[in-house]
Amino acid sequence: MTSSSTDARPQVREYAYDHFWTFTSERQQIFERRLLGLPGPWTRDPILARFKFCNVYRAADRVSQHLIHDVAYRPDAGAVADRIFQIVAYRHFSSIRTWVDVCQLLGHAPTLEDLASDAFEDALSATRHHNGRLYTGAFILCATDAYGRSVKHLNHVELFRHMFLRSDLVEKVRTAPTLAAVFDTLKSFPLMGNFMSYQIAIDLNYSEVINFSEDDFTQPGPGALRGLRKTFLSPGGLSPSELVMWLVDRQEDEFTSRNLPFAGLFGRRLHAIDVQNLLCEVDKYLRVAAPELASARTKIKATFRPNPDPIELFFPPKWRLRTTAGRASPNSGPFGQEQMAVV
Repeated sequence: MTSSSTDARPQVREYAYDHFWTFTSERQQIFERRLLGLPGPWTRDPILARFKFCNVYRAADRVSQHLIHDVAYRPDAGAVADRIFQIVAYRHFSSIRTWVDVCQLLGHAPTLEDLASDAFEDALSATRHHNGRLYTGAFILCATDAYGRSVKHLNHVELFRHMFLRSDLVEKVRTAPTLAAVFDTLKSFPLMGNFMSYQIAIDLNYSEVINFSEDDFTQPGPGALRGLRKTFLSPGGLSPSELVMWLVDRQEDEFTSRNLPFAGLFGRRLHAIDVQNLLCEVDKYLRVAAPELASARTKIKATFRPNPDPIELFFPPKWRLRTTAGRASPNSGPFGQEQMAVV
């Protein structure tokens, strides 16, 4: 995807548009304060202090961190085809507990051999029986019985078999000319809608399997679309994807004009996937900050409770993020060679 036209003139809803940038700055500062080990409270914003919001950068969220470190860059993942299968399967459940339990039952990260032999299916079913659930509650997956099985996770197992045992998904992903082509390939399968296809395309792009700019392509999900409707009075002829890129293009000017602190993720600017996610989070924020902007969702369900389990931040080494004590530095080594704890 090319950058949105600088001549485009979408019409913003000024106070909602301002909230987008102030929210982004303050939410990133919360992340940085916690990273530095400062004691709470980490914000004076009453909404951010009370409710749970995702990190500004998708890759910094706990589930994505686990996927990047323990799936995409797991040293014993096996063949490239196995790694692609693991990334695709992981994102469908987006549950650290599910993945850890399945790996423990198998004795290793699931492979295509496990998928073919029913060992993966059996491990999933045993995990469901023991834990009571397999999937995150963060988003709703298409749950039709497209493959004729009566339980959701069994239909997803059949989807994986279709993708990896009866189709050439691996080859199409490895030879895809663009991020959009990866998305289109994923979306061609049953049960794979726009949202999940885009999320998995980004996850695959974290790994060493493919390497495209995250600004090449974007596909706003339902929450992002709600955020766009609240943030803009008129799109000015731009599509939702182009509006996301319009925001990406303007970020430095908007932070500077508002005198808002924002150094990015150890110097990494916002990319389309981050802005897409931010629009979803700002939609949530505006349910409280501007309740007159009605949408299908009126409340924020999750309140903020610090997770007591520390994680070691690890980002794709190919990003070459540089950090010293949580701050961007031109002199430290590539991020990924060192790890930093955050709770």
